[in-house]
Amino acid sequence: MKKAILEIKNLTVEYIIEKETLSAVDDVSFCVLDGETLALVGESGCGKSSIANAVTKLLLHGNERVSGEIIIDGHDVLKLSQKQLEELRGDKVGMIFQNPLNSLNPVYNIGFQVAEPFLAKRIKRKDIYPKVLDSFIQVHIPDAENRMRSYPHELSGGQQQRIMISMSAVRHPMLLIADEPTTALDVTIESQILELIKSLKYGEKPDVYDKPSSTLLITHNFGAVAEIADHIAVMYAGNIIEIGNVFSVFESPLHPYTKLLMQSLPGIRKTEGRLASIPGTVPKFMGKTYKGCRFASRCPVAEESCFVLKPELVEISKGHSCACFKVGEQP
Repeated sequence: MKKAILEIKNLTVEYIIEKETLSAVDDVSFCVLDGETLALVGESGCGKSSIANAVTKLLLHGNERVSGEIIIDGHDVLKLSQKQLEELRGDKVGMIFQNPLNSLNPVYNIGFQVAEPFLAKRIKRKDIYPKVLDSFIQVHIPDAENRMRSYPHELSGGQQQRIMISMSAVRHPMLLIADEPTTALDVTIESQILELIKSLKYGEKPDVYDKPSSTLLITHNFGAVAEIADHIAVMYAGNIIEIGNVFSVFESPLHPYTKLLMQSLPGIRKTEGRLASIPGTVPKFMGKTYKGCRFASRCPVAEESCFVLKPELVEISKGHSCACFKVGEQP
């Protein structure tokens, strides 16, 4: 049985806004197994990025409350010191952020930025250069040797994202977190970026990547999920409402929300008619604990009990769990 590289237990993230409490993540538990990719999907505002930032403890606004456990390599991230966190980031956990231009420093060339972690460890420059060059070649940066002297503004959006992947992959972390890595990229570049992330799972160089890495992919793009994920967890308003093998969830979605998301995807035939839509928006839960199902107000099959009782995540078939009182009913 594969071991869990990332194990999240009862994670809750709340933000204090104008003396009120905003519930962003509510009692979430899941794990990412060794060598596998878990996709965390859902509408904008459902708490996906809050989970990603909690895993690396990058919730730096000072108005957040985080509880639960985030276990990486046997250690609870929430209990680590600042020095231990710095050792964790990069060496064991790499992160690809949503907007690469905001994450790259405009006053340093990209070669220096990729090399910086090695410089901090006082590795000799002559030993760093081949590592950086190799990482540029691996992510298919054209004219890699000369590009090392370029600045972020001199690169296209796709090239900037490749540099972010290079920065994350150069130290071969055991866990890679990709937070909306293809946002604002055209479909051709998006496909190339997804292939790059997929290749990092086992690597293109067996002598360097002696074991596969694991990936937590955060996205609302089901095409990306189908292309590179092994498992999928569907989030809604801070809760995981369905989780399972990607083939099982795509072929037999159980939760009404998952079914509606699938129905809203464009098909390849004109005869399929208009795309389905989900009325309303993801609600914000402020000030008090909500006891019912958070999707109840938008659910077409909700009944009275859905507004007062919270459904638990229950295994319906092997490896496929759902949190709903109306499992199997058509929305």
